[in-house]
Amino acid sequence: MGDLVIYGSYGYTGALVAEAAAERGLEPTLAGRERRTLESQAERLQCDFEVASLDEPAVLDMLLSEATAVLNCAGPFSRTWEPMVDACLRTGTHYLDITGELTVFEAVHERSDEAEAAGVMLLPGVGFDVVPTDCLAAHLAERLPDADTLELAFRAENGVSRGTAKTMVEHLDGGGAVRRDGRIEDVPTAHETRTVDFGWGLDAQHVAAIPWGDVSTAYHTTGIPNVTTYMAMPERAVKLQRATGLLAPLLSLPRVRTGLQWLIERTTEGPSADDRASGESYVWGEVRNGDGDRAVSRLRGPHTYALTVETALATARRALDGDAPPGYRTPAGAYGPDLILDVEGVEREDV
Repeated sequence: MGDLVIYGSYGYTGALVAEAAAERGLEPTLAGRERRTLESQAERLQCDFEVASLDEPAVLDMLLSEATAVLNCAGPFSRTWEPMVDACLRTGTHYLDITGELTVFEAVHERSDEAEAAGVMLLPGVGFDVVPTDCLAAHLAERLPDADTLELAFRAENGVSRGTAKTMVEHLDGGGAVRRDGRIEDVPTAHETRTVDFGWGLDAQHVAAIPWGDVSTAYHTTGIPNVTTYMAMPERAVKLQRATGLLAPLLSLPRVRTGLQWLIERTTEGPSADDRASGESYVWGEVRNGDGDRAVSRLRGPHTYALTVETALATARRALDGDAPPGYRTPAGAYGPDLILDVEGVEREDV
């Protein structure tokens, strides 16, 4: 069994990660619940595979018994992180995942002391959620060390995977979130808007506040107590977001969620290879301090899913090589603000 286990290797993002890992000689062990799908994928990629369900602790322990690290690509992560983290702590295996779920980051953070005692690194969010934004936050904190306010925004090409769409359904009734004075506070959906200059010739973009993972991670990375995160969206989309917030009681009904999940399963494919090759992503960040000083920096990089493959494997390689500080970690907290610059095609500029 290989040193790296990729769990959920046959989902949209998991398949991209597994294919790249195999091509680059990492010899991952592919894992998940569906034997037939795993067999076909493993034969094609010439990899080992293991069938394992998250509700079978003994099987998970066997899966991880000889692994150095597991990369969890099976979402929604609100359902998958805990049994896999439990198994990692039992077996001494480093845990990585590609979540962007705010509640998951906070929940994994609560296990930090256990992980440190076990010599295990817990590193959620090694994809587009949240490596580029976390790295930009850390870079800005270095530029203005006494900053007390951080704002981050991103613009990404259209198109999501089934897993991402299902995760969005899981949180449709969740509203928004910001960090104020070091504490996460609930706010209405898309409660705040502004315009952002992402640079590189783009027109100024209308952005709206969303409960992005950095509301959790940026604080743990930088210590900046006030954090708001935004996503580029047209004004009509903001109105739809706010209307969705008003429908929260309806959207929380199990039958409604089940229906939406069913629809996603049959209609969502994820971005094509051409989309991933040609698309770009943009990140903007600003920090301010009490004296009115400010600093702004920006990133440009590949399509979000292409970027996720690169950052997931970059962090996994580090863990496999023994660079895995124990306890809960954020991407930039573990590997510094320049981690994102290791990805081909990523540029950063200070404004």
